[in-house]
Amino acid sequence: MEPGAAHEEPGAAPAEADTPPVEPGAAPVEPGAAPAEHHRLHPFTPLRRAWVPIGAVIGVLSQQVDRAQEWARDLGSVLGVLLLLGLLLLGALYGFLSWWFTSYAVTDTELRIRTGLLFRRTAHIRLDRLQAVDVTQPLLARATGVAKLKLDVIGTDDKDELAFLGEREARALRAELLARAAGFAPAEAAGVGEAPVHGLLRVPADRLWRSLLLSLGVWGALAGGLAASVAVWWISASLVVSLAMLLPVLGGVWAASGGRFLTEYDWTVADSPDGLRLDHGLLDRAHETVPPGRVQMVRIVEPLLWRRRGWVRVELAVAGSKNDVLVPVAERGEAYAVVARVLPGVELADLEFAPSPGRASRWVVPVWWKGYGLAVSPQVFAARHGRLCRRTEIVPHAKVQSVRLTQGPWERARGVADVSVDHGANGTVTARLRAAAEAAEFLHAQADRSRTGRADASPDRWMT
Repeated sequence: MEPGAAHEEPGAAPAEADTPPVEPGAAPVEPGAAPAEHHRLHPFTPLRRAWVPIGAVIGVLSQQVDRAQEWARDLGSVLGVLLLLGLLLLGALYGFLSWWFTSYAVTDTELRIRTGLLFRRTAHIRLDRLQAVDVTQPLLARATGVAKLKLDVIGTDDKDELAFLGEREARALRAELLARAAGFAPAEAAGVGEAPVHGLLRVPADRLWRSLLLSLGVWGALAGGLAASVAVWWISASLVVSLAMLLPVLGGVWAASGGRFLTEYDWTVADSPDGLRLDHGLLDRAHETVPPGRVQMVRIVEPLLWRRRGWVRVELAVAGSKNDVLVPVAERGEAYAVVARVLPGVELADLEFAPSPGRASRWVVPVWWKGYGLAVSPQVFAARHGRLCRRTEIVPHAKVQSVRLTQGPWERARGVADVSVDHGANGTVTARLRAAAEAAEFLHAQADRSRTGRADASPDRWMT
């Protein structure tokens, strides 16, 4: 059972709509609460779901091509057309019934989603555990004026979703859920509407495609894949084997270049009371939210060929969320201004990084030791590493879960150690190759800073 969502077991008798049993993690139902009004999804939804059984049949037939041809010859043209019509009707019936048995309702404390044609499933999503509510529109959904609502709940790996709703209905429901999660009364939440937004950053398309062309990782993967494919062809004299090795490489290169361009096209960042709004996508349009106060770590990525232009990429880690990009590419000053909205009071330009001690470190990590650095401010712990692609990772003291010192035998011999902090998104940031005495002193000082930071941190609430 997921934290924050309670589900009925398949085959169990469905609970009453208005008085669900109290499960661990589900919001308790107050006696005398008003009955929840259930709503169905957009009528476009059955068309989307109708292709599930049809696709399954096509998949089976594609694996039995010879038998399928024999069946087609035996049936004849008339029976074949009737069979095709029957398959389409079966798909339409499945789509309609799955839509008919899917509904949602918003109560004072939770969102309930009922799904399932044969096996009923009811998700009880506590509003006080909502982390983000995103609106996404695939290409066909944009053409038909519908949208998908994705719900990010604290403590869950997978997102619950409502697909599809009318675009206006999706935005109105999103605003209402965020308002209720922020503590608005149910009567007020429905009238709050969309929170006002203030634009912060927009990534031009020409800068995006130029940044992708200047990514050494893409060109390195392509060159390596081509070289390996040619070598295999030369050794085996088999073009088929060579292409079989090259195709996965080309797929990875496309995902890191063309796929990223389609996903990150027209990337805009806007500020609002419920967090930073991220809108992006050329074919599939996504509208995501970075929750306020729940960012565990920020990473500044600076590839080698970007530095002369002053470009950076900003990534982040949010506990329980898969949204990991804040800014795909921007000038350093623009990116730092956006980060300042995520980490209030933090001036990245003022961080002074202390390098690793050269005499000891160069024997532990030759050449690359110059890329390591450590900076500490009253608000954050920051570690830097990498020379070709420099990465700077920043963790607020209030988000540090634990801090530790590690020292291998070769590091002990050279008098250096690593200091690592763990944050709430199940990640670790490590400051490598610090002088052993400095690392030991830093270990206790960082534990004190983390404890003080958690005591002084503001509550993680929406619209506050």
